[in-house]
Amino acid sequence: MKKIITLLTLTLAIWGSCQQNQYQVKMNPINQAEHYTFKLSDHVIREKVTFKNRYGITLTGDLYIPKKHDNKPLPALAVCGPFGAVKEQASGLYANQMAERGFIALAFDPSYTGESGGEPRNVASPDINTEDFSAAVDFLGIQKIVDKNKIGLIGICGWAGFALNTSAVDKRVKAVATTSMYDMSRVMAKGDRDKMTLNDRTKLLEQLSEQRWKDAEAGIFHAGPLLNPVKLKGDEPQFVKDFYDYYRTPRGYHERSLNSTGAWNATNPLSFMNMPILTYIKEISPRPILLIAGEKAHSLYFSEDAYQLATEPKELLIIPNAVHVDLYDKITIIPFDKLEHFFKEHLK
Repeated sequence: MKKIITLLTLTLAIWGSCQQNQYQVKMNPINQAEHYTFKLSDHVIREKVTFKNRYGITLTGDLYIPKKHDNKPLPALAVCGPFGAVKEQASGLYANQMAERGFIALAFDPSYTGESGGEPRNVASPDINTEDFSAAVDFLGIQKIVDKNKIGLIGICGWAGFALNTSAVDKRVKAVATTSMYDMSRVMAKGDRDKMTLNDRTKLLEQLSEQRWKDAEAGIFHAGPLLNPVKLKGDEPQFVKDFYDYYRTPRGYHERSLNSTGAWNATNPLSFMNMPILTYIKEISPRPILLIAGEKAHSLYFSEDAYQLATEPKELLIIPNAVHVDLYDKITIIPFDKLEHFFKEHLK
């Protein structure tokens, strides 16, 4: 049993109505005193917005708009990730950078996390989180400043997998890019680099199933393992140290980020373990895919394998010497010029 608990802890640590009023836009200028892990560009306006997904959950996002643009509708991007992060972290940084380059960009908090709605808190779902991206496309497509025929997605870390899954099912998405990709369904079902044996998987599922009885009896959803340690011991794997360096230090810390302060619910892996989200990745074609990953990232194999599974047009861009979290916030390393060129070429 100790082995199974350790395996689960490692797996969790890796995570790092149709009615018009449903889509009523609420835009308010953001209080600049709010905590963001990056500086807002002088060339960009940031507005807080809310919108609902297909399950009636109200999502909260930040809409980044270029200050200088003509009156023509602009191409738009929905951005989310990493898994367990909030819009004030990496996704907001990406949206800010892409707005500087002429795109309308929406960074949002997923269901059940951050400033978005949904109960219970601190839970993820392969279905609902895929829907969150489509809801972002709904929102963008009805804005007068957006050309609804020119919408793309950027998924970071675990949200890269959701971006690909959304693109496969939602044909309104014209192009999709990912950075530091994680396939959350794969890592939860099979462990890091697919090392989980059938026996390990069975025991883990038994443990999680028993946890449901405990939650039901207590009337609460117990938290799982802390996603990032409060303090490093020094003997952790390098990727754990990298995550700590981003989420637990001023570099990327945010009080609403699960990766900075908390944990997913203990039973969070259950739905992911038998719902593989990349099953239909080939159906993204003929729309283009850009996969970006660090050469030294522990997660590189997810991008490499997704590239092999996908159908043309596709591109895998490996950033020399970069680790997983370098593509969260290191502006000199993240290939924003490449992202700009990719989306300007394919959102036209």
